[in-house]
Amino acid sequence: MGLPPFSNEPLLNFAAPEEQARMAQARRAIAPMLGAQYPLIIGGQAVETQDHLAATCPDAPSELIGSTALASAEHAQQAVGAALGAFEAWSRVSVAERAALLLRAGHILRLRRRELLIWMALEVGKNFDQADGELAEAIDHFEWNARQLYRWSEGKPIHPIDTEMNEYRYRPLGVGVVISPWNFPATLPLGMVVAAVAAGNTVVLKPSEQASVIACHLVQVLIDAGFPPGVVNLVTGGGPVVGEALAADPRVRFVAFVGSRAVGVHLASQVSKVPPGQTHLKRLMTEMGGKNATIVTGSADFEWAVAEVVRSALGYQGQKCSATSRIICLPELRDRFVEAVAERMRDTARQRGRAVDNRPFGAVITPQARTKVEQYVAAAGDQGSVVLRGQRDEELGYCVTPTLVDHVAVDAPLAQDEIFGPVVAVIDADGLQSAVEIANQVPYALTGAAFARDPAELDYIREHFYVGNLYLNRSSTGAMAGVHPFGGYKLSGTGPKVGGPDYLGFFLEAQVITEAVRWPASQQPTADVSREGSPCSG
Repeated sequence: MGLPPFSNEPLLNFAAPEEQARMAQARRAIAPMLGAQYPLIIGGQAVETQDHLAATCPDAPSELIGSTALASAEHAQQAVGAALGAFEAWSRVSVAERAALLLRAGHILRLRRRELLIWMALEVGKNFDQADGELAEAIDHFEWNARQLYRWSEGKPIHPIDTEMNEYRYRPLGVGVVISPWNFPATLPLGMVVAAVAAGNTVVLKPSEQASVIACHLVQVLIDAGFPPGVVNLVTGGGPVVGEALAADPRVRFVAFVGSRAVGVHLASQVSKVPPGQTHLKRLMTEMGGKNATIVTGSADFEWAVAEVVRSALGYQGQKCSATSRIICLPELRDRFVEAVAERMRDTARQRGRAVDNRPFGAVITPQARTKVEQYVAAAGDQGSVVLRGQRDEELGYCVTPTLVDHVAVDAPLAQDEIFGPVVAVIDADGLQSAVEIANQVPYALTGAAFARDPAELDYIREHFYVGNLYLNRSSTGAMAGVHPFGGYKLSGTGPKVGGPDYLGFFLEAQVITEAVRWPASQQPTADVSREGSPCSG
């Protein structure tokens, strides 16, 4: 393989004047595209629909970003048919050519990076600092999977015998469905789509309704890179209509999903059914959220821990499955730590503003999300001591400022429910063992963090804190492909870990091929093999 070793895409520096000028230029470049209508993409063709879904800015709801076609169940079935029609040829495209297409698409994404940052700021309210980490990881998915593809194409060694040639190889599954969320609208759909097509499958992408314009631009990147028609199909629309139809289609071999626990559990029930005409059991990969805890001990680097906890809790307004939503402090520093966290949260809230202006705090995604946050805030006084109470900022769309609640009981809703907003619960623990037990007492097990400088404390945490991604002395957010393969346990998901060495295996199935090449002496062919009488014996 003539590729250099994998390395992560560097981040942009938005404090640099030259980078600010490039971002301003990108904003001007996309201005003429605002308000455009986007069709479905089925079999490489644009498919228009009668109804469309408008996309507006979370932090300025009166601004129209664009509108995307609302697909029907019939459109979903057509997209599966297009993917099935493209599978036979695509699955036989050489590893080298598939890898080349991935690298080409990754380079196009790199060239359009700043424009996509603007789209993300506008459509989902994610500021540049947050969005660029995601775009860098999205580029990484192309680079990482291009290299992983070669590794998996070599198969695995198996025990040899001298009478046969035996091969252990991997084959693509067929047609897959990717259902992606709005909070990571680039890296999560691309992480699943890129791995699936790298493995030789074809896919139908159903993005979140709140991030469909971004999905249209991402699929255009793949088209412009040269992916054949039907390899990646895009159907935008509502989950109850489009998602249900895709999951139920008997021609679908696998479903890769990131989203809410409720939808993930429902999908698990749906894909377990075997309707007439289905000849296989569908595979399901899920990532369904978290209720992530950060443990802070008396040996921690105090200022560093405060900064990292607040960054994790309030980055993208807490709308990350990996965000810190529970703080578990040991008694020797808890009061001082809570006070410092509160002050830093106040300071972050004071700097709020629009994502497209790269402000550190902004709006949540929808009015429904804001209402959900406010319901938990309203009940906070019954569950603990309110240190900070979130308030609406009507001038900033769906913004609600941070909430911090102290002395929350372990079984309280604030300590158990995934709120998906800027609400943090502080839970009392009387020692390290108690802190870890509390951290594990939730239905989720996605990420967790701990701050300590005592090696014995870190060893104990390492062995007893049960999460898929455990971060010691750093934030629980900010995973990088290839460096921090990502995925959780329990009701956080089913794995495997995206950006990891075994991720591609989900999209493949193993096959063993055996060819006899020698016969043992006791089993030689009985036919006359003498040369006498042959055309060459005269």
